[in-house]
Amino acid sequence: MADDDYDMDGGYVDEPMDPEPDEGAEIEEDNGNNEDVPDPLMGEGEEKPEQQEPVERPRKTSKFMTKYERARILGTRALQISMNAPVMVELEGETDPLEIAMKELRERKIPFTIRRYLPDGSYEDWGVDELIVEDSWKRQVGGT
Repeated sequence: MADDDYDMDGGYVDEPMDPEPDEGAEIEEDNGNNEDVPDPLMGEGEEKPEQQEPVERPRKTSKFMTKYERARILGTRALQISMNAPVMVELEGETDPLEIAMKELRERKIPFTIRRYLPDGSYEDWGVDELIVEDSWKRQVGGT
């Protein structure tokens, strides 16, 4: 019959069995408790080195926020607000997450950092509060 030719194990060879421990030998159990084992890379009594403050270098990019950065920040922050993230400004009846995000941006309260990559592979980090935002939001919100 054709079924007799079919191998039921799918053609996989069984994995070799682990050797059985000898009778009377202790079996080591790994309980994951390595607190008493010293770190060989750390010397006795040494503390981890503190992180050094980043050196402020003169920045190469513009201090103006681009319209693309603005759109991404507002969209990301509005999404966070819609998912019940804490709001960083006092609300005066606003319920729309995008309006709240715009108000946070106007007051420079959005806790984001923008990373601008440069052609040589390095990057600059700018806080949202450090950048100058164009006044185009006034047209959208109805401000003066």
